[in-house]
Amino acid sequence: MNTSKKSLFLLGTIIILTSCATPKKEETPTGSSKSSKAVQQVIDELGLVYVEEGANSIITYDEVNAAQQAWCDALVKIGKLKEEGGDYKAYAEKVLSEAYNYDYGKVFFKPTLAFGDQTCRNDKKGALAYFVGGDPDYPNDKGFALKPWVKAQYDNTGDNNEGIQIYGSVAITMGNVWVTDKSGNEVMVDKTWVFKKGKDGKLRIIVHKSSLPYSPYVE
Repeated sequence: MNTSKKSLFLLGTIIILTSCATPKKEETPTGSSKSSKAVQQVIDELGLVYVEEGANSIITYDEVNAAQQAWCDALVKIGKLKEEGGDYKAYAEKVLSEAYNYDYGKVFFKPTLAFGDQTCRNDKKGALAYFVGGDPDYPNDKGFALKPWVKAQYDNTGDNNEGIQIYGSVAITMGNVWVTDKSGNEVMVDKTWVFKKGKDGKLRIIVHKSSLPYSPYVE
């Protein structure tokens, strides 16, 4: 190869190598950018401080409060349907599918009146047994929702939603639930819920922990 051709060959090689080594500028997807701005707007509006980095979905306080009230209303309705001769079991199953995450993933369920090796329930069957009874695999369950309760209400600890932590698509609540029977007797339980927002935008319970308050006067 003569000197002229060799020079041209070397020049071409340098150009190719330089071209390959030059990094391409990454483009930010327009949709992703808009989503990030929308998420940040909600974070700013609610004054959230716990949201995980990169969250692409944010639960609002209103959604959490609505989900808690819906749970209370459903508890009352199960007992009411039983009193009226309706299909309370089918309704309870519907509630467990819509309000809980059983059909989408794992749920930790620790109800109030449970003990021994059945204190915690790992599936929908165990949760259904607790609410409506009648399952031979859970002989101690009489059906908590069948009292019936005529009123149920919740209250999170603190003021101004202090009892709610929001981490993006997951929210945690801590407080109390009061249930009232037909005779006017009221029972208060300590309640912790964890909600997860699904791809369909609905909040579902992934942790349900309930217990009776400790009393230092009971021996």
